Amino acid sequence: MKVVLFCGGYGMRMRNGTADDLPKPMHAVGPRPLLWHVMRYYAHFGHTEFILCLGYGARHIKNFFLNYAETDSNDFVLRDGTVRLRSADISGWSIDFVHTGLASSIGERLRRVRHLVADDEVFLANYADVLTDAPLDGLVDRFHTEGATAAMLVVPPQSSFHCVELGERSMVSAITPVSSLPIWENGGYFVLRQDVFDHLPPGGDLVDDACAEFAKRGELLAYPYRGFWQPADTVKERAALENAYLLGERPWMLWESEHPSGPDAFAASDSFGQPAARAGIER
Repeated sequence: MKVVLFCGGYGMRMRNGTADDLPKPMHAVGPRPLLWHVMRYYAHFGHTEFILCLGYGARHIKNFFLNYAETDSNDFVLRDGTVRLRSADISGWSIDFVHTGLASSIGERLRRVRHLVADDEVFLANYADVLTDAPLDGLVDRFHTEGATAAMLVVPPQSSFHCVELGERSMVSAITPVSSLPIWENGGYFVLRQDVFDHLPPGGDLVDDACAEFAKRGELLAYPYRGFWQPADTVKERAALENAYLLGERPWMLWESEHPSGPDAFAASDSFGQPAARAGIER
């Protein structure tokens, strides 16, 4: 299935007082940006056709892939000035780069790439700034089994705050962590049918408009997940991901077990013989 990634927002909570135009999905976790980690997650499950809905800071995303260095995250052999990759990240990917406006809503960005998923009855979508190890196949299977029009991953509230219940004379009767409340929040991983476009007005929102309508009709499936799920909405959250990466605690990197090993485990022959600085990108 094709994967639509919304990666054109301003990401103001990630600004940290800086004036650069780096979009939130391009903030690094280890040697690669958040966007790359999200795409690798989908590729792990066999979904390698991507549509990037660009906007703010689009040049950073374009330049990253146009000048992609496979050697940054793959083992390789350098012999006589020539690189031979032992594995490759994106050699089998197809990536559409589409400018969908500087200030467009999520729903409007999706509307502007409708023509690219027109032949797909079902497609995937993501905010491109949240990492998880959730079983994507399980979400997709449930979606088809239930005959839903749309599905979303839902997770427990991530806030560290506490809810306080008050009794007589404003005496506290109970304190409950928000994360323990019997409620769920949108996890940002979607499975969608073409019907979604019938409920997206110009400038509309994917969740507030389309998903809300499907919920009223009993056509929106939730896939509850209590495993690893980490957003990167703030500098603190991104720092937590970076620290986890450095410590080797990377549950979202399901693809790590895919890497071949041994002296003969080279990438496909079309990745051989690239200049030492770059290992090429399929277009």
